[in-house]
Amino acid sequence: MDQGNKATARPGAARADDQTFAVPNLLTYARIAAVPLIAACLFQVSVFGGGLWLRWAALTIFILAALTDMLDGWYARRFGQWTTIGRMLDPIADKLLVGACLLMLAADDTIKGWSLWAALIILCREILVSGMREYLAELRVSVPVSQLGKWKTFMQLLAIGFLLAGEAGDKVFPPTTQIGLALLWLSALLTLYTGYDYFRAGARHLVRNSR
Repeated sequence: MDQGNKATARPGAARADDQTFAVPNLLTYARIAAVPLIAACLFQVSVFGGGLWLRWAALTIFILAALTDMLDGWYARRFGQWTTIGRMLDPIADKLLVGACLLMLAADDTIKGWSLWAALIILCREILVSGMREYLAELRVSVPVSQLGKWKTFMQLLAIGFLLAGEAGDKVFPPTTQIGLALLWLSALLTLYTGYDYFRAGARHLVRNSR
């Protein structure tokens, strides 16, 4: 854009640009950017026989990404930088991170057998809840995140952290993978329980609107 166009730009456009590049949003963008990096590390190990150091690299990136999930919310609350794009992208970034990790861990047989059901429960619930949130948003109904829901998210991230270390972690601490699988089942149970709140709220409004 040339200088003349800049001079005639609407003030609202500038504010939109400021919102787009607010610090909490930048942290969310970083979390989304971490997804292909983690997937590439695991892909290199499982398909091309890369060194186990790549699992530690994937874990490091994952931990940094998980930290941005806490920091963006804190920064937004602390400095009042709530934005529309941030509210939209934050849950999407979380689901991309969890979903991509679970799929890659299943692909390299870290998650296998009966434990695949735990991963499937988590993925299906996240998709269903996303749809339910869209429906409730159209009705201007908000379902706040419960404390148990926050624990669910923490357990998911903790489980995935152990599983990302996987074989590399087993060489340092033998039960690493088994701990990760146990935590995965625990987070799947919490996922089912917390998902009930969304479905109950959605069903109540669905019945009300159908009358």
